[in-house]
Amino acid sequence: MDAYVIGVGIDAVEIDRFRLALQRTPRIAERLFSDAERAYAARRRDPTERLAARFAAKEAVMKAMGVGLWKFSFRDVEVVRGPLGAPAVKLEGQAAVLAEELGITGWKLSLTHTDRTAQAIAIAL
Repeated sequence: MDAYVIGVGIDAVEIDRFRLALQRTPRIAERLFSDAERAYAARRRDPTERLAARFAAKEAVMKAMGVGLWKFSFRDVEVVRGPLGAPAVKLEGQAAVLAEELGITGWKLSLTHTDRTAQAIAIAL
């Protein structure tokens, strides 16, 4: 596939702060994440690490597209698993419209976390 890089985004989330936000505002998870993302994270005793990594991915995608927060809904960006199990980006709604306008036809996504931080790098192709 011949593709060139349109944008790169990176984001990091402090897991303890994110856990506190989830505890203080329980419905925030429903506003930020798809049902599938929440179900995937819920497989762990503490889903916070997986949710924090997915939140970082959503912000990294926004940065790769060159837009700020709230240009589209966080739920318009979904982290899914690719055919080999690697994380992948699925866009819907306004995010998909904007990606088409920018000529984005594909994504590369990498997630990682420690016990303190979750990080994501998104590359728009």
